[in-house]
Amino acid sequence: MADLPTHTIVFEILTRLPAKDVGRSKSVCKQWYALLSTQDFVKIHCSRSVVSSNQRVLLIDDLTCSVHPIISNNNDYGPSSTVTFPFHHQNNDVSILSHLNGLLCVCLNHTYELLLWNPTTTAFKRLSTPDSHGFYINNLDAIGLYVDADDDYKVLHIKRRSGVLGVYVYSREVDSWRNIPFITRQEYLSPHFNWSAGTFCGGTLYFTVCECWIGGTNVVICFDVNSEQFKEISFPPVPSNGMVQGVLVNVKNVLHMFASTGMFEMTIDLWTLQGDYRIKVLSCPPIPPISLSLWCDITHYVTNGNWFVMTKLGKLFTIEMDMKPFECFYPVSWFRGFKGAVFVQTIVSPSI
Repeated sequence: MADLPTHTIVFEILTRLPAKDVGRSKSVCKQWYALLSTQDFVKIHCSRSVVSSNQRVLLIDDLTCSVHPIISNNNDYGPSSTVTFPFHHQNNDVSILSHLNGLLCVCLNHTYELLLWNPTTTAFKRLSTPDSHGFYINNLDAIGLYVDADDDYKVLHIKRRSGVLGVYVYSREVDSWRNIPFITRQEYLSPHFNWSAGTFCGGTLYFTVCECWIGGTNVVICFDVNSEQFKEISFPPVPSNGMVQGVLVNVKNVLHMFASTGMFEMTIDLWTLQGDYRIKVLSCPPIPPISLSLWCDITHYVTNGNWFVMTKLGKLFTIEMDMKPFECFYPVSWFRGFKGAVFVQTIVSPSI
């Protein structure tokens, strides 16, 4: 250690600080401010921030927005801190659509505008433009947040308008939208198909596309973020005797899916999706079937090696996994009567 330059030692120490401490450290001197503002520092700090101890839950209700740590030994939230939205809103009408490395892609429901927001640093960036880019309509559009091989954070926006599908990519680096081609089956344009938010895994964004009736078509649409090509892969073999919902998650850069099926009594299977292989990891039961209303969302996250599956009304089911703890974080929405997301605290900026 004595042979290492002082600059290297300082760099190594600072990249291991919590995100909020990095912000405070910028005021120490001009040299530290310059160092902590470089993209290399932000990238390395982010890679070291994606650990379970840095996991937080953001909850939004009609009156407040709060951030909670997760206490893994009792499956509950720790003491909250109140978050003030840095942008104009009406009665907390903010929906969380996607997240990655501490950035949230959110929609202001009263204006339909898309924003990138880091709730740890409070920095945000409006993505809407005068030429109608960056406006989101629930139940018609799909959003995916990703980072490409050049470390450029981007938003993929799939828009369905009166039977016409448009696909647009926003680049943080150039601060603009552009259109890209999307060749797929025309029936996916129908409002009878429900598109999930995109899940980023291994250089690809994945979307589930499920037809909204019993025995309908269910597929996974893949978007290679570097070649910007789309392709379709098969859904896991789930029973066709009920409604089907697929919730995708990234577990140590391997794509998993919670596939739920049924009507008022729904069951859940956990699958891994690797290329052309579909491997069932577990079936639920062992927990009893979860009683849900027809359109109730199922949300989940993982802490300390256990999967927690929650209904929209907040009923919690625990699935014990005989594995090492996962160091991964999953998007969630509409649990415990709140809108929210699981995210990690980073200094990644929504703008350059």
